[in-house]
Amino acid sequence: MLSTSQSQLALYPSSREEYARHIEQLKTQLLASHLPIEGSKDTELHLQAISKAVIGATAPSYFGFVTGGVTPVAARADNLVTQLDANVQVHLPKYSIATVVEDTALRWLLELLKLDERDWKHRTFTTGATASNILGLACGRDFVVREAGRRNGLEDVSVAEFGLSDALKLVGIEGIQILTTMPHSSIRKASSVVGLGRNSVIDVTDPSTPLLFDLEALKKHLNKPKTVSIVAVSCGEVNTGQFATTRNYMHEIRKLCDDHGAWIHVDAAFGILARCLPAEKFPLLVDGTAGIELADSIASDGHKLFNVPYDCGIFWSKHRDVAESVFQNAGAAYLGSAYSDPNTIASPLNIGIENSRRFRALPMYASLHAYGIQGYVDIIERQVNTARRVASWVNEHEAYTLLPSKTGKGVKNMDNIYMIVLFRASDSGLNDILVDLINESGQMYVSGTAWDDQKAVRIAISNWQVVPEREAKVVESVLEKIANDWAERLV
Repeated sequence: MLSTSQSQLALYPSSREEYARHIEQLKTQLLASHLPIEGSKDTELHLQAISKAVIGATAPSYFGFVTGGVTPVAARADNLVTQLDANVQVHLPKYSIATVVEDTALRWLLELLKLDERDWKHRTFTTGATASNILGLACGRDFVVREAGRRNGLEDVSVAEFGLSDALKLVGIEGIQILTTMPHSSIRKASSVVGLGRNSVIDVTDPSTPLLFDLEALKKHLNKPKTVSIVAVSCGEVNTGQFATTRNYMHEIRKLCDDHGAWIHVDAAFGILARCLPAEKFPLLVDGTAGIELADSIASDGHKLFNVPYDCGIFWSKHRDVAESVFQNAGAAYLGSAYSDPNTIASPLNIGIENSRRFRALPMYASLHAYGIQGYVDIIERQVNTARRVASWVNEHEAYTLLPSKTGKGVKNMDNIYMIVLFRASDSGLNDILVDLINESGQMYVSGTAWDDQKAVRIAISNWQVVPEREAKVVESVLEKIANDWAERLV
């Protein structure tokens, strides 16, 4: 395991008070500034000042959003990527190893996640899970229209060639719907980008559970006349970290989708790494990710639990022919094409959105190479154990309410806690300002959210450096002090 430096443990480069003053001073300077006519000799000093006014995810006590830190080897690889400044979108095996490195990293990820690489011929890196969700819905959109055409005796009717409106008319379909449960906002964003519209996203959550599919409602929607469907599965809900399916659910969903020509897309921005955990220790988490291998496409994020720098999303699908239809960079002979053989590495520009991009695969390759399977299992185990210790403490404390619900002191089952702890202050007045009080402590950083139309706090534990005892003590100390201070104010 690579070592943790003292600087990587610090949440702020200075005290919280100095940090706040520095931000205000720098904001005033920047907002009043103009572009230098002849350039400046002080740019390095300005960069240093800016770096001290941006809160990053380096420290393990950064619990905001779901952002991992950056492993040291991934950081070094990322610097090398910048130095090389290579465009790696064309497969040029005689002149560059870049696409081979990328494909190797994507295969290694499949191995880590216990997915068969032979099933996932379409694999690529993106900017992040949002871009990967766009790829998933774009591929799904073409697939379901093509499948509807085939079932009506028509071949090769695709949105990529005919456009959405004409393709739907040709196959006799009036609309495409996205059926999901408590989706991440990026699914609605992706639905807008690919022309389906945010209103096409329909929540079919089982009312008796926080996240699972209502299978009867799913069947009803799949049977809607003149409508084709994409089923989007949340593998790690953004507020709770919990899963929309289990092994049995996924098999049932797959059967329903096969019957109706539907596409299954899994939004697994951070949840997918639960697949690498040992089932005997974490049975509910492993069951929550079981069956993902039945999907048509999977989106994930490298800058979350994989702990590589931002600008790294991951996408796999089983339908490379669909991807090459949708994303093929047609009419650019100078870029070449090495994708005609499905058993060779595809030029990334023909299976994804971008025509040019940096060598974003290298940090992932380096981190996987340095840690291996067991190293990543150890990282995820420490994250889960930290979250469960924090959740257990919150659940026992009178000043706080563990969400989604609190079933009594010491009663709530911690086995379904993954790496997010969702809670609120029991007192509504404290709850209104709880996020600010936590972040003003200077000891930890969290992001606020809402649950059941009330404010809530989300502690997302995703840094490679976390140590359960150390990080849990930080959280407990901060929350205890806030509770005691608030109690004194009420006296």
